[in-house]
Amino acid sequence: MNEYLNIIVRSSAVYFFMVIALRLFGKKELSQLNTADVILILLISNSVQNAMVGNNTSLWGGLAAASVLFGINFILKKLMFRYPKFSDFMQEKPEILIHNGHLDFKTLSKLNITSDELKESMREHGIEHFNEVKLAMLEIDGNISIISGNTHLKQTYHKRKHNHKNLNI
Repeated sequence: MNEYLNIIVRSSAVYFFMVIALRLFGKKELSQLNTADVILILLISNSVQNAMVGNNTSLWGGLAAASVLFGINFILKKLMFRYPKFSDFMQEKPEILIHNGHLDFKTLSKLNITSDELKESMREHGIEHFNEVKLAMLEIDGNISIISGNTHLKQTYHKRKHNHKNLNI
């Protein structure tokens, strides 16, 4: 097989593997990286480098692999824009955490969002009590958006941190 065709096939396989892995393990985990997440990403990039380029460590081999990755990413984004069902498959949906002051404990537990994390997000939005929250959503990018019933408060967003504490609300 042609050396560069081999790089294209290998790079494509690694890209699709990573897309599937992120879909299975949750893209929300990438919204704000902690030390362990950064180490994981560095190790994954190192481990798949050889899988993409094999023995070819030339500049052209690296550029070929990078070009394939950019190309596939561009095509997937166009497909997601054009085909809503494909987009639904590729992206997670926003999740309601609080609606009219009522917490959705099942969703909070499923997403491993702690009460401390939720309260921190509320404080960042200038909200003290749960009953002041009109709507709190975990967005597809991992941010927590909060809308209060108070029209005088500024609307902001909270970048979700990933703690592994138990949910104690």
